[in-house]
Amino acid sequence: MKFMLMMNAPRGDGDWNVMSWPAGDFAAHIKFMMQLNAELKNAGQLVGAEGLASPGQARIVRAGKGSVPEVTDGPFAEAKEFLAGYWIVDVEAPEQAYAIAARASSAPGPRGVPLNMPIEVRQVMSGPPDSDAICPATRDRSPAA
Repeated sequence: MKFMLMMNAPRGDGDWNVMSWPAGDFAAHIKFMMQLNAELKNAGQLVGAEGLASPGQARIVRAGKGSVPEVTDGPFAEAKEFLAGYWIVDVEAPEQAYAIAARASSAPGPRGVPLNMPIEVRQVMSGPPDSDAICPATRDRSPAA
């Protein structure tokens, strides 16, 4: 079973304050994340993991007119948190994903204090749900003549 573990950071002024941490604290945080990723990879559980740029660098993209997409820097929904990074893990049971999320949540912050950041865990779907489950009215319909 694949799960996406999403690390949400406090929004504050729109950027996570991690870049203002003392250099040693930031280095310890990055070392922790790299070690976690290496352990997950060695266990065969890591599908992928990435940190994301701050919300100030995000863009909204729409299809637009013609072949040129519309790219804007907002508006964005008001949020108290933003997605700072994610992991996709492949595990046997949801409880294993929860345990990995708890480890990620304990990443050290300033002065080595665990951040206890919220990690949202959602199963990655392998395909679209059964159409009958979505719309029972489609069951037992014969094709139009």
